[in-house]
Amino acid sequence: MSDQPDQSEQEPDRPDHEEHRHGVHGRTPTRGERWASFKESPFLPAVVLVFILAAAAGLFAGSYTYSMANPTPHRIPTAVVGAQEATRGKAFLDGMEKALNASLEVHDYDSVAAARNGVEEQKVFAILAVASGDKPGDKVTFDVSGASGASVAQVLAEAAPKVGAEVGVPVTVKDIKPLQEGDPRGLAIFYISLAAVIIGFVGAIQLSVHARGLNPAERIAFTVLYALLGGFVIAAVVDWWLGAVDMPFVESWLILALTMFASGMVFTMFNTMFGRWAMIPTWGLMVLLGNPSSGGAVSWPLLPSVLGHIGRWLPPGASVNAQHTAVYFGGHQHAFPFLVLAGWAVLASAVFWVWRHRHPGGREKPAAHAVAAA
Repeated sequence: MSDQPDQSEQEPDRPDHEEHRHGVHGRTPTRGERWASFKESPFLPAVVLVFILAAAAGLFAGSYTYSMANPTPHRIPTAVVGAQEATRGKAFLDGMEKALNASLEVHDYDSVAAARNGVEEQKVFAILAVASGDKPGDKVTFDVSGASGASVAQVLAEAAPKVGAEVGVPVTVKDIKPLQEGDPRGLAIFYISLAAVIIGFVGAIQLSVHARGLNPAERIAFTVLYALLGGFVIAAVVDWWLGAVDMPFVESWLILALTMFASGMVFTMFNTMFGRWAMIPTWGLMVLLGNPSSGGAVSWPLLPSVLGHIGRWLPPGASVNAQHTAVYFGGHQHAFPFLVLAGWAVLASAVFWVWRHRHPGGREKPAAHAVAAA
């Protein structure tokens, strides 16, 4: 019997045999198969992120440029004392209305003292006062409040002398509520509030990455902890170390902590709702919309009117308002910004807690039989 294999038992070298030997790897994938493979690969989210980041860069630059590049007066509440009855005061007031495109919102007060209380309550940004009578020596006094809004005070202080010269009315301009020496442009409060907002949601992102196993209650507790410690450090650096702003320390610290907690829980809420894409709504709400409309860099009377109204209802604007009042108008604090911050914190925490089973973090509880065996 021959040791050579039978010719009939040898596999023929044919193309259909090659396809059989290599399977699907031996043919060109269809378009549907290529798309299915691409969707399962890390390249799809990477490509999506490329376009999202490009759009975010443009929107980020555009939102700040739109609100801050060319601030224009829209509605500036101004206290008026005696100007309506005095010819010289009326001429100056009409000139200011014309120079500022009718953006003054006039509030009549009976006395300068009452008008100054209006400044402390942040109801008005300036005081126009004219002595009764039309004597040649009479002068118009135009008091601005740098602490109420540096950008608004600058616009008013620049316009008043020009208008006075045009209408022939001597004008004395003075700042009755100046900014602190360490913060001559009034931006420190905006920067510390911005830091609290950004570090607030970045902290929540880091918890979701590096402490993914935290259960819901533990996640909220650690958000509270880093908010309290982070707010303390921000206030300590700005006040104690740099001496830029003299703060009512405890109040400022708690405002920053509440801001950080609200910001962190907003991301946690969106992470529960949208998973890995939570950064998109968080960035849009807190940075693209919230920070430019907060009134920190440009006072709200100079912002586009829609942004000026929306900003007060968002965490960045509420934080700036509360901190600004605490630093410059102590004793006249308002409840509204605290209610806004607390409202966002409670809303975000409630959404997270109710749908906590959808959050990508947490750790499974041990099975009952495993516990019993242990």
